[in-house]
Amino acid sequence: MANSADVDTVGMSYLDSIPRKAVTVYLPLVVFLIVLLFPFYWMVITSIKPDAELLSRDGNPFWVVKPTLAHFHKLLFETTYPQWLWNTVLVSVVSTFVSLVASVLAAYAIERLRFKGSKHVGLSIFLAYMVPPSILFIPLANVVFNLGLFDTRLALILTYPTFLIPFCTWLLMGYFRSIPMELEECALIDGATRWQILIKVVLPLAVPGLISAGIFAFTLSWNEFIYALTFVSSSEVKTVPVGVVTELVQGDVYQWGPLMAGALLGSLPVAFIYSFFVEYYVSGMTGSVKE
Repeated sequence: MANSADVDTVGMSYLDSIPRKAVTVYLPLVVFLIVLLFPFYWMVITSIKPDAELLSRDGNPFWVVKPTLAHFHKLLFETTYPQWLWNTVLVSVVSTFVSLVASVLAAYAIERLRFKGSKHVGLSIFLAYMVPPSILFIPLANVVFNLGLFDTRLALILTYPTFLIPFCTWLLMGYFRSIPMELEECALIDGATRWQILIKVVLPLAVPGLISAGIFAFTLSWNEFIYALTFVSSSEVKTVPVGVVTELVQGDVYQWGPLMAGALLGSLPVAFIYSFFVEYYVSGMTGSVKE
């Protein structure tokens, strides 16, 4: 009877032949990349196509004959897109920071402070994330209007954490749970307070989890549409997702060039952040701690 080492060797040798590797590895990867990257490719070629090619039925729709930057010029200099971009950055960064601070305190309290009903509180916080924003924006609109925050960036900054904090708290709860309790017990014996333990012991070990939660919160804030459409009406206060759709679509006239240029520029910051922190993001999602 063959031992396990021989079986493992035979099993791994299945991918040694080039035809088998091409069918089982390379072909699925190529299909996945094509499906994943095709929307970005379409945005790029549409944003650099002149109007004559966009409206023409002749030629290859997947290629550009005479590329142009006229759509980017119109977007950046003939619309308030730079202001939309600044609004989106400001709202996303502040909302993410506020949500992370609240989520860290909530997750640490639920996981480390012993009080009755802590597990039920954690479950309730996660269930709050399950409530769709399409239901919450109706009562929130009344609150925002009564507080006099309608048509301001502060309205978005205060309402975005309603759906950011629940998931970030749930994510950080799982990460804090993976940090050894003995580290905190040793710090308590040495006379450290809970606040010192959180700042000097827990948070340095939870950096991957914090980055993962931060990327998630920033992405949701950057792409949020319903709240931004409901609570903001002035063009100077709109964010990129709302401004591109409402300002570049006039009735049944779609300005496809500037639309795709705005969508392309709006997607670059998120892709940039993911490319730099993808390792921390994966580590945070798996809740691992490197010792």
